[in-house]
Amino acid sequence: CDHVPMSLTATTSSDEEDDSDSSTKPIRSEKKKNPACLFQTGGDPPKEKKSKKKVPPKGAESEEETPETLQKNSNKKGKAKKSKKKEERPPSPVIEVDNLEEFVLQPAPQGVTVKCRVTRDKKGMDRGLYPTYYLHLDNDKKVFLLAGRKRKKSKTSNYLISIDPTDLSRGGENFIGKLRSNLMGTRFTVFDNGANPDRANADWSNVRQELSAVVYETNVLGFKGPRKMTVIIPGMNADCERVPIRPRNDNDGLLMRWQNRNMDNVIELHNKAPVWNDETQSYVLNFHGRVTHASVKNFQIVHSSDPDYIVMQFGRVADDAFTMDYNYPLCAVQAFAIALSSFDGKLACE
Repeated sequence: CDHVPMSLTATTSSDEEDDSDSSTKPIRSEKKKNPACLFQTGGDPPKEKKSKKKVPPKGAESEEETPETLQKNSNKKGKAKKSKKKEERPPSPVIEVDNLEEFVLQPAPQGVTVKCRVTRDKKGMDRGLYPTYYLHLDNDKKVFLLAGRKRKKSKTSNYLISIDPTDLSRGGENFIGKLRSNLMGTRFTVFDNGANPDRANADWSNVRQELSAVVYETNVLGFKGPRKMTVIIPGMNADCERVPIRPRNDNDGLLMRWQNRNMDNVIELHNKAPVWNDETQSYVLNFHGRVTHASVKNFQIVHSSDPDYIVMQFGRVADDAFTMDYNYPLCAVQAFAIALSSFDGKLACE
């Protein structure tokens, strides 16, 4: 597997650049420590987040349970080992999808990167304006996971996400979630398929959950240079399940909580900043051979406390094909919706 740093502008020739450096860390360090603690909130006081070394949560992968392995992972030691092992990256683990609806809402198993492929279909009458996006597992069987498409008559960008590639209707039983933007097209919220708060049961049990939110900031170059993304997701409880966030109104959602710094049970992630490379005159990121084409849409999402643990990465491999890999605590619907947000018209200034 070639560890190729990824250019974000029009050049992809930056092959050998910072290959020996920090850019080769992410893929190896995943296996060595238990990042689950970064995402655990579960109603505990915020101090818990700091106690990375003490409490591996339940359900952690066997060898990751021992606190010793957590402490050992200083970059210096890890780096020496990595250089030897660089070539033998393990093959993608077998992922069983028995119940599709359950699978796409379940967090990725800890220690496993779920590797997927997004294809964009622009063929047909209005597909140029409203392409359909399909998500498949990137393995021999190419198992279908999700489809998404922008709704036509919506004032803001509104993508429906379905577990059936042929049924993308809002009322259909395959509707699993949606992505909605603000008027500016710079902030997005991802919902599951629960009911609008206006149509809630008396006990509020059927109200939709917010699964994540994405905020895009322009920089001095507008959207032409590297974008800044903030991704907000619900925290995980001690059993490694997502804490349900069911806002009763627009002021209680993930975006408002984040804006007001009310971060109980909420986790903030960012895209990893690409590094400017003088030789190629371009911004580069290392996607470990999973991304081959330069694009402003290529990104990696990380937690600021552990920038080596890639929560999600997305990048172009052909004109209408992209790889999308995600790790715990994301589920397929969250990752796919975050990817869809990056295609949106107001952002796609390439």
